[in-house]
Parts: sequence; C-alpha cells; structure tokens
Amino acid sequence: MRSASGVEATGGDTVPGIPRPGDRGPNRGERPCGRRFPDGRWLAVLAWPVVLLAGCATAPPPSTSPPADVRAEIVRRMPASVPDRDGWATDIEASLAAQRIGTTPENLCAILAVAEQESGYVANPAVANLPQIARAEIDRRAGALHVPGFVVDAALALESPDGRSYGERLRAARTERDLSDLYEDMTGSVPLGRRLFAAHNPVQTGGPMQVSIAFAESRAAAYPWSMDGSVRDEVFTRRGGLYFGIAHLLGYETPYTRKVYRFADYNAGWYASRNAAFQNAVATAAGTVLALDGDLLAPGAPLDRPGQTERAVRSLAGTLDMDTREIRKALERGDRLDFGDTALYARVFGLAEAKSGAPLPRAVLPGIRLESPKITRELTTAWFAQRVDERYRRCMQR
Repeated sequence: MRSASGVEATGGDTVPGIPRPGDRGPNRGERPCGRRFPDGRWLAVLAWPVVLLAGCATAPPPSTSPPADVRAEIVRRMPASVPDRDGWATDIEASLAAQRIGTTPENLCAILAVAEQESGYVANPAVANLPQIARAEIDRRAGALHVPGFVVDAALALESPDGRSYGERLRAARTERDLSDLYEDMTGSVPLGRRLFAAHNPVQTGGPMQVSIAFAESRAAAYPWSMDGSVRDEVFTRRGGLYFGIAHLLGYETPYTRKVYRFADYNAGWYASRNAAFQNAVATAAGTVLALDGDLLAPGAPLDRPGQTERAVRSLAGTLDMDTREIRKALERGDRLDFGDTALYARVFGLAEAKSGAPLPRAVLPGIRLESPKITRELTTAWFAQRVDERYRRCMQR
C-alpha cells in the first residue's frame, strides 16, 4: 500500500531513505487537551479516561532562550561522537528560528532522534550495495516496459554530462545524492532515461533526516536561504535537509503529546496515527477488520467506488445519521487537525465505545509494512516510530 526506499546504512541499524508517502499537509507543539468551542477557544478536560489513553497533556510553551543558549543545548544533547556538533547545532537552531518553532528540549530531542535514526548524523549518508540496488531498479523498470537488457546496457554505456559513462557513474554511486544526480542526468539526456523514469526520479527522500523531496518542493517558497541548485539538491545538504525535515516533523499541530505518534506520522504522513485510531474505532463499531494505515480515503476514488475504510463508515450511515456525501466530506478532512472536531469523528467514537464498553485510544501506531528493494528485513512504521522514540528518550536523559 505504501512503499519505502529505505536501506540499512553503513553505521549501525539506521535506515535512510524511508519516504513520507501520503505527506499530509501544517507543530508548533502538541495541541492542548480539551474540546474546542466554535469560536476556537479550548475547554480543558481534567479527568477524562480517553485523554489518559491518548497520552494527552498540556504542551509546554515555546522557549524564548537566546540563540547561543539553544545551540549550546543542542550540542549538549547530541552524542559526543558526532563530528561538527557546533555546525549541526547552528543549522538546527537557524531552521527552528526561521519557522518559529519552539526550542523546547522535547522538540530538540525529537529532531536529533530522527536525524540519528535516519542518517547517523550524516548529511548525505552512504547506502550499502547501492549500485546493485540501483541497477536492479533500472532492470525492473525496463522489464515492466518490455525494454531488452542489451538496450539498457547500450544506454548505460553512453557518456554522461560529467564525462564518465552512465554505467561508470552507477558503479561508483555510494550515496542517494549520487544516484539522484545520475537519474536526473539520464532523464534529461538519454531517450531511454526519459522512458524509464518519465521525469520521476526514484530517489524520493534525502538528507540527514531523509525528508520527502516532494514535501520539500511543496514548502520551497518559504525557504529562507538562497539555493545553489534545485530544491532536490538542497535537500541533500545538511542545512536544507534539516530545514525541510524539521518542517515535516514539527511544522504542524497535532492532537498528541506523546512524541512516538509524531514519529510515526513522520514516516506515514501527517495525522496517520490519529487516523489509524479512527479506523480502529470504525472497525469496532462496524464489527469488521480494517487496515490501520491512516488512509481514510482511497486515492482518487469516486463517490460510487469508495475505499475500504469509507465503505465501513458508510455501513454505519443510518446509525450515524449521515449520508454518503456528508461522510465523504468529513473524511476529506483526514489530512487536517480539525477532522477530530467533525460530527463523524465524535459519532464513530461514541458508537465504538458504547459497543466495546471502554474508552478507545485517540492515537494508534499505523500498521504499515515498509517495502523496498533496499530493505532486507521486515520493517514497519511502528518499528520506525519506536526506534526513534528510544533515541528520543535517551536524548531527553542527557
């Protein structure tokens, strides 16, 4: 259902290249507990079992510490073995300041935990067996288009813009940026490259936080610094990769305070954990089984051919007192914070909790299996979130 281009990196069990499929588009921190009035005010909830299950609590206010103090705090919380900790701290602090995101210890450790997990604090991490993986991907695409192997070999033997053949560059590729540049040159210069990749570079994530390049391109207008090349090129730099990675990790408000759900969203898409909990409630209320993947609507599905989750919700339409169009309209808000304020959300949870006789969680780690030729073992979004959360907790203890 979702794909990943992740791979075990050369330094431990970090997995760079896991993309952010279904980027749900904008944290200034986790949202306070409570229910919102129509005018946007919040009513605090002090003793509500569901709140306890969701791990909800009032978020700390953003830090107003001087930039030098923030940089010193970042350096202190990074592992001592990281090269150029001052440089990393400078780029992180500048990115947070540019996006007006709070410099709380929780936010700093969340950023550091993702960077450590995704790249081991390397701006452009090396990928083991990259030439073999890349050639297999080229052959796979060629096979799907019924392109003979000798035609692929002939294309790779052509001279590329840097004077080497494409095959030589492929054999020498060590990082995702090497591979991305190769694909870009092939797409722009070789007819077969255009046919194989159709202006769609297979390298979809990059940089120290392995942020989605598509996400970065969608946020490029707000980027505060000049770029020497494209947005894609900038993602592979430490400064650019951190800026866009921080935007993806912390640049939206959430209904959780436990960072593990935000880490899951970083991998699976904004609000995936909240939406997976809603799917769990739908499954309970409807007495069915649903994939808890955070996708409330099938991409591009017409109203008369709904996806699995929407069909399950529609089976409850009479009890919910909502028609199919009202249900679709509410589900379309699944990429927004205020989906949690819709009548559909409240009524589904009401039905599910009445049926189960107990409160249900408002956040669930999505059950998504990460698939890629670069992943050699079974990994999931939950695995990713829990690994990052372990690093986050160690950072908070430093």
